[in-house]
Amino acid sequence: MTSTAYDITYRLEQKRRVQADFPGPKSLALTERRKAVVAAGVASSVPVFVADADGGIIHDVDGNSFIDLGSGIAVTSVGASDPAVVGAVKEAVEHFTHTCFMVTPYEGYVAVAEQLNRLTPGDHEKRTVLFNSGAEAVENAVKVARLATGRDAVVAFDHAYHGRTNLTMALTAKAMPYKTNFGPFAPEIYRMPMSYPYREENPEITGAEAAKRAISMIEKQIGGEQVAAIIIEPIQGEGGFIVPAEGFLPALAAWAKDKGIVFIADEVQSGFCRTGEWFAVNHEGVIPDIITMAKGIAGGMPLSAITGRAELLDAVHPGGLGGTYGGNPVACAAALASIGSMEQYGLNARAKHIEEIALGKLRELATELSDTSVIGDVRGRGAMLAIELVQAGSKEPNPELTKAVAAACLKEGVIILTCGTYGNVIRLLPPLVISDELLLDGLQVLASAIKANA
Repeated sequence: MTSTAYDITYRLEQKRRVQADFPGPKSLALTERRKAVVAAGVASSVPVFVADADGGIIHDVDGNSFIDLGSGIAVTSVGASDPAVVGAVKEAVEHFTHTCFMVTPYEGYVAVAEQLNRLTPGDHEKRTVLFNSGAEAVENAVKVARLATGRDAVVAFDHAYHGRTNLTMALTAKAMPYKTNFGPFAPEIYRMPMSYPYREENPEITGAEAAKRAISMIEKQIGGEQVAAIIIEPIQGEGGFIVPAEGFLPALAAWAKDKGIVFIADEVQSGFCRTGEWFAVNHEGVIPDIITMAKGIAGGMPLSAITGRAELLDAVHPGGLGGTYGGNPVACAAALASIGSMEQYGLNARAKHIEEIALGKLRELATELSDTSVIGDVRGRGAMLAIELVQAGSKEPNPELTKAVAAACLKEGVIILTCGTYGNVIRLLPPLVISDELLLDGLQVLASAIKANA
């Protein structure tokens, strides 16, 4: 076992090791079993099966070790087997696995709600409801906004991703693979232009001006008085880790408040220390009316939540919110332990440290490759970072290069994720407990892969 300067102890050796016959025979055999029983529509980006994971390392069934720069899509921020989370889950399972909070309540649900009310932005009175998935949280946030305002229209943005259910598919911008042939979709969803600094036609446009552009379109197409909610990811996830220009979010939130519109921050991917703050809206002091959460909330156990102004959530009639598994007691125990580890390890500061290391390396690489200009943009906050790859000498997306880089990294034992409306963004979401040494090793492999394929 090894320790780092920030007092994390790892159970597994934190080194990558990939054998020549990758993927190995056990993963290949499991792949054949999978083909016979798992629906083809469920895709996996890595062709190996996991046996163990800890810190920043994933071990497969054939003895290979991979550097994890994806965290199960921003879920295992405290690591895939954080001792506190594991211990809390074991303790909870020994007592009961389920009663349904809507039938026989339990303290864990209340305790999680207390923590979320404490951690989310704003000192107003709050209420929380627990669910299972990010999409379910988004669905319920919209339900609450519509009921509380008596309005129907919901505004979402270009490049948004909010889920795979019918309503959240309507909110999601990207057609393939999320929406194609799955319609018709829920009505009264309107899409507005996002602040996307790298791809703005006018590179000088400010965040406030981009917000004014969106607001003008809302007023013309819908009318502010008809809008129940504006929902936005403070940093867009699947759409390409797009960080809006400074001032965009505050201007939207201020206008929504003036119009009586519920401002929903979708922090499913960006929440829980991922960007160096508990929530990404904190970077500009935005206080949402409702915030949706999932992914990093419970160390890998399925849990999601909405936390919002008391008057909004309490407007819903008894029985109008809930679900059989929402706030499962084992998941609640994991969430309490995960939040405890985030505070104990100082993971907000750790995310900022990761940003300092990784952004520096990525910008050095962009400068080094300036002659080919295949790195169009380097962006992000904390441990939510991205490289946008383009055709040499232009801003044309380069999804082919992006796929080649991801494959080359995997061959060397580094798992990275891709994203973006155009499929040309490499996103980095390392566990916040990853060691500096492992992070630097992974970044070096990534740099070499881009150089070799550019």
